Amino acid sequence: MALDGCGQLCKCILILFNILFALVGFAMLGLGLWLRFSSETRGFFDIDLNTQQFVIGVSVLIALGAVILLVAVFGDYGACNENRTALGVFSCLLAILAGLEIGAGVFAYMRSDEVGEQLAKFYITVYAQYVDKGDPGLTVTLSMFHNVLHCCGLIGALDPLVKRTCPDTGFLETFTLPACPTVIVNLFESKAPLVMGLFLGTAAMLITALVCCSILMKQIKRSHLSFRIMSVLQYISMYC
Repeated sequence: MALDGCGQLCKCILILFNILFALVGFAMLGLGLWLRFSSETRGFFDIDLNTQQFVIGVSVLIALGAVILLVAVFGDYGACNENRTALGVFSCLLAILAGLEIGAGVFAYMRSDEVGEQLAKFYITVYAQYVDKGDPGLTVTLSMFHNVLHCCGLIGALDPLVKRTCPDTGFLETFTLPACPTVIVNLFESKAPLVMGLFLGTAAMLITALVCCSILMKQIKRSHLSFRIMSVLQYISMYC
């Protein structure tokens, strides 16, 4: 069907958007599956302490990645084939995701202190399990925490129980390297506006795609209507 310049532009934007969206969904799904079945993190699903938040987070990551892939499939199919039904499903799912993004951003900002405390509790649970069992998978997880956040244990670089998982430090830094629970809580409190900005920025991109989808659907409807009118006129002219 013939689309005007605006319709063609929206069609190209939606195709590119959904390709990028599919890549994001695939990455989230892959990361979630790796966290779920990797030998380094699989043990957290068998611990009934403060790792429940980790289990829920990984499950949400897998589900969200799968939903994003599904949305991208509907969007690309609808845009490439100019199918209004597929675009309608795509726009509904996109509106839901945009609403969830906005809600998650506001929640993360309003409850940043609670999120930080929960992650700090998760770290303490991993720490306790490592001290108790010395599991190699927990060693990798603690090392990741320590090197990414540049912290060490519950008392800093002098913590003898996890010393070998902490980042290498000079003599003076040994006495100033902070404890990880404090770093985690402070990080979430200080970065709360940035986190909310990322969520709201993503929601703005989804809304932009939603507007393009609405314009394209109107263009397709108008094109179909014009095609039917032309067909009727041609039929009349043949028999008149």
